[in-house]
Amino acid sequence: MLTLPKPYCTIGLDYAQRLKTERKVPGFSYQKMVISEQNLSRGVSQQQDKVFLFLDPDLVSEAVCNTLLRETQGVQISQTPRECMGFVITNSIQAALGKDCDIPRLQRALQDERNGELELYFQEVLAAAERGEKQSGGGVARERHREALREIYSKITGSSEEEVPMPKLQAIPLPSPDISVHLWTDEDQLWKELVLFTRETQEVEVEVDSFGIPGLGSENTEQNRISVWSNDSGIERDLPGTEEKEQAKLQRQPCIKKRGPELDSAVLLQNLGKAPKGPGTLQRQSGLSMDVRSCPERLPTARIVILGDDRALGRLAKAYYSFRKREARRPHRTLKANLQFYCIPVRGEQPDPSPDKLDEPPNIREVCELSGYLGRLDPWYDGNINTLCDMIPKLADMPPCPTRDSTSDPFILDVTSYYLRFGRQPVYFQIYSVKIYFRDASLEPAEDVFLTELKVDVQDCVSTKYSNLTRKKTVTDAPGAGIQVHYNKALASGREKESTLVLRTSRVVIKAVPPRDAEDLVCLNVYIDEMTKSTHLAGRSFSCKTNALRASSVQMRSLELRTLSLQLDKDSRRVYTNVSRLEVSPCQEPGYSLQKMRASRLHPNSKEDAGLTRYMTKCLLLPINTFAGIIQ
Repeated sequence: MLTLPKPYCTIGLDYAQRLKTERKVPGFSYQKMVISEQNLSRGVSQQQDKVFLFLDPDLVSEAVCNTLLRETQGVQISQTPRECMGFVITNSIQAALGKDCDIPRLQRALQDERNGELELYFQEVLAAAERGEKQSGGGVARERHREALREIYSKITGSSEEEVPMPKLQAIPLPSPDISVHLWTDEDQLWKELVLFTRETQEVEVEVDSFGIPGLGSENTEQNRISVWSNDSGIERDLPGTEEKEQAKLQRQPCIKKRGPELDSAVLLQNLGKAPKGPGTLQRQSGLSMDVRSCPERLPTARIVILGDDRALGRLAKAYYSFRKREARRPHRTLKANLQFYCIPVRGEQPDPSPDKLDEPPNIREVCELSGYLGRLDPWYDGNINTLCDMIPKLADMPPCPTRDSTSDPFILDVTSYYLRFGRQPVYFQIYSVKIYFRDASLEPAEDVFLTELKVDVQDCVSTKYSNLTRKKTVTDAPGAGIQVHYNKALASGREKESTLVLRTSRVVIKAVPPRDAEDLVCLNVYIDEMTKSTHLAGRSFSCKTNALRASSVQMRSLELRTLSLQLDKDSRRVYTNVSRLEVSPCQEPGYSLQKMRASRLHPNSKEDAGLTRYMTKCLLLPINTFAGIIQ
């Protein structure tokens, strides 16, 4: 595996490093996993993780929401921090000593210990594992670690005699991750939860006044804060209130006078320098493992799980874009956390299709296209996660077994835990932005983003009752409307060719996720239902045929009185009406856009990227974690 290309070499190297550490410090992987998932240690050197599971109540049934809430609450009640610390101590000692220890006796001794003493033993086990990891020499380091764990074992059990070997090793349970379930009812809820998480793990100054979150008011730290830059001269007699100098001597704190934009640029470059530069030939690029060991700072990890279909993922893309915009505007107040995204498809309630849409292709009505695409890339994701699409609603609707506790078999939580622990290879999806111009010139153009699909329908022509009585049959009575489509044709060579079409259509579907039989390129797949007129003896009739084209960007405008309506990511809540023109293009990284705007002021005639923009990510990509990334 180490000699094969990505993602095999990345996965193989990661597991080889884990095996090497596990041989030197037995039980280290279990210990690290439980500590990070349960947040048992608040030390600076320990990685802190938290799992956020978002459910859109408008898309996910009430039964699924109640089932997940019941499972997570039941696990939290049974898995207390005391029990989790006992699991870590027991597993570490058994991994080091093997059958030369009495695990039932150790478990009974831990149950009788007070919380303070149990935590001291827990810290001793962590310190022993940390020393063993840093020591050199395989056999010697392993023996030293074994002796350190034997001393802790003797101290807990109070026995210094030779133990009778146990017949077999005991099974130590692995606690489920601490998952918090959130009903996604507020557009800024993702940002708010991340603010709360980062304030719990580290001291970060974030701007939360505009959200009005209880308990997150800014504290008065002016006495301890050192200013970053200053605008005054630094001379005492120029400062206000010089007449009070006799009462209290003025003192200046050390400060650095530096221009804000330059410092912001440095922070932005530091934050975005590790991001992928964008997909290559493949439509989606598989990235490296999110556990970057060369990172000098151990940032907390926020694992965001989205349970739903393409509509929920489209809402996630919009929230992620808003999050990146806040980061670009306030780089010093950036939330210092690694974000990882997971997708568990669940098919929501779908309205019955109308009779005139029964002949649509299956991929048009599909609401889990993105997860289906991930299943084609990664068979392990397809076999373990995509099968939950229809299974979770069925399990939620099943009545609980009367002879068993409803929380004793948390199937959905177990599969989610498996996905969180082993799905570490991200696949990056391009987010597309759309600029919308309305027929009413008094309305400002709107901007939005989408991830999977943009659907354009032709609205009925609005006419008055007088014109209805007097108008004759004109071209507006024909189905559809005349539109002009200007697009940059996407080619496999990476070159772009501009083209323009003028035709009559009733509907346009722009898909960002390629269908099963399409070539996997960085492009938009545009499907236009073209209406063609034919004249014969019986009269005039219209026929419809679908034209398909690939484009990197699309501009579209109506040539008639009829306006257009837009639907983003198949979500009926994200609809724009009375649209006269729209522009679709890859969404730029907000930090790159900000730096490019600043660089254009210094180099107004330069067409190429200047300054920091040449090193920054241009496109905004949304990473969705899978097990193996893209298997070519």
